[in-house]
Amino acid sequence: MKVPVINLSDCTTCGTCVEICPQVFRVAPGGYVEVIELSEYPQGEVDRAISYCPEDCIYWEESDLRV
Repeated sequence: MKVPVINLSDCTTCGTCVEICPQVFRVAPGGYVEVIELSEYPQGEVDRAISYCPEDCIYWEESDLRV
């Protein structure tokens, strides 16, 4: 399964991904953007968030883990 990952050291917390794909990305109480754990991720919406990320800090990663 592919899961979206955010490289937090490059993320400026602009919120673009949260605006585009709020079912996958959210601002955590600590003020950083995080990926919500889901059993499946909507590829089209995540791909759109990836393409609009100004810092190019979101990417897909293969994972064997299931929620």
